[in-house]
Amino acid sequence: MLQRSSRKGESLMETLPRWALLLFLSVALLRPPEAAGSTLNCHKMCICASNIVSCSKMNLTTIPIGLPHYTSVLDLSYNEIVRLRAEWTPVKLPNLHNLLLSHNGLHFLSSEAFTNVKHLRYLDLSSNNLKMLDEFVFEPLVNLEVLLLYNNQISQIDRSAFTTMINLQKLYLSQNQISRFPVELVKEKSRLEKLSLLDVSSNKIKVLSIDELQILPAWLKNGLYFHNNPLLCHCDLYTLLSHWYIRKLNSAIDFKDDYTCILPGPQKIRVGVFELSGESMNCSTFKEVDEEAFLEQTMILGCDTKHRDMSKTWTTPSNVLVTPGSNQTAKVLPDGSLQISSVKSEDSGTYTCFGMSESFNETVYVVLKVYNFTMHGSGEAFNTAYTTLIGCLASVVLVFMYLYLTPCRCFCCPNKNKDRGDDSIHSSMLSVTPTHEDPALKADINRRVGFIDSKDSQGQNGKLNPNGDEDDDDDDLDAEAGSLMKGKRKKSVAESISSVFSDTPMVV
Repeated sequence: MLQRSSRKGESLMETLPRWALLLFLSVALLRPPEAAGSTLNCHKMCICASNIVSCSKMNLTTIPIGLPHYTSVLDLSYNEIVRLRAEWTPVKLPNLHNLLLSHNGLHFLSSEAFTNVKHLRYLDLSSNNLKMLDEFVFEPLVNLEVLLLYNNQISQIDRSAFTTMINLQKLYLSQNQISRFPVELVKEKSRLEKLSLLDVSSNKIKVLSIDELQILPAWLKNGLYFHNNPLLCHCDLYTLLSHWYIRKLNSAIDFKDDYTCILPGPQKIRVGVFELSGESMNCSTFKEVDEEAFLEQTMILGCDTKHRDMSKTWTTPSNVLVTPGSNQTAKVLPDGSLQISSVKSEDSGTYTCFGMSESFNETVYVVLKVYNFTMHGSGEAFNTAYTTLIGCLASVVLVFMYLYLTPCRCFCCPNKNKDRGDDSIHSSMLSVTPTHEDPALKADINRRVGFIDSKDSQGQNGKLNPNGDEDDDDDDLDAEAGSLMKGKRKKSVAESISSVFSDTPMVV
């Protein structure tokens, strides 16, 4: 049998054309040795197990060439590879998903170092000597999900270093020399959409963008770690972290004692952030702010859960489940928030959101306070109240003017039988200004001030007698003299009425 098969092989070789045999040999000679090794054998300095290639702790200074094409996990940790050049892998490794380069003393990364490994999802560059991250160094890694850069000497990070990493979910930058918080990674319009964990703990960050951090969704706050930094103490920092602690976010719960800050002053005393509500700075205790709405307004209540992509259901303050397709004014939107159309006063109260996932459930309470007027009616209500107040004050002033400042005519006097002389003197009691037409009174302007009894000092025709004595012998005056005195009496009455507002004391 063996002889027969060998003869068939010899006959097959004899039947092949000579040019085909020469072409086969030339291709075999031109094939690079590393490419041949990459498809067949594991490197002698590495250990291969299925699609995992481990070259850890081999004192390597360069990365072995000729790695198998099927490599999915490549472990090069604990070596002495200080530079990662562009040609570290001359051929593409399309199946490589995990690359481990920790503990190598690595201090240089080529801008083309990851060109042939674009499908990486996990990259470990921790515990090296990297000092800066350039703009385009991670540009090819559009599929990367986890990047470990902790325990390096990174002090400078280009603002666009991670821009192209649209699938990045976890970024570890702790234990470096970073002095600026990378707010562009979490800011509303510039953050990476899938980023759920950012660790910048144990750096040299002194100031945080508190306003930017307060408006972050809870699922991002839950994975934002910035403990063990030389932060400056202030009450806004305490308010931020106390809110996270009340919400039981992992970033505040797990490292509560590691959140410290430095008190203002020359001593540079470091205290715990959660101690600022005591004697240190006496910061006020955090209180959750309620949602506010007006009548007929469309209100949207957010269900800010700690985990992303949870299924959410709502109940109203009357403990009624909000269901789709019902006649309720409230409905659950696709993103899990609750929309209330045409808000009414009875919509006030505490709404409950239940977030559910395969591994975690959460309950979020939202308090809604509805004002009893429309959004544009508050100004009208204020104007109405203001107008009413002014009207009331004007009415009171007019009443006082009528009661105390209007002269009393004879027809309105309570005692109609009283003679006109008595009426004239009583009306002139309010007057303390001397009559301008009386020269005798002008001459006596510097005399002393005295009080005159209207009953004892009444002179003829109701006028006061300057001498203080009553004249009883004027009854036989002729008609002409009586007529003149009558005209003088009428003028005196008019003068008494016009002098009501005078403040000059009466001179006698």
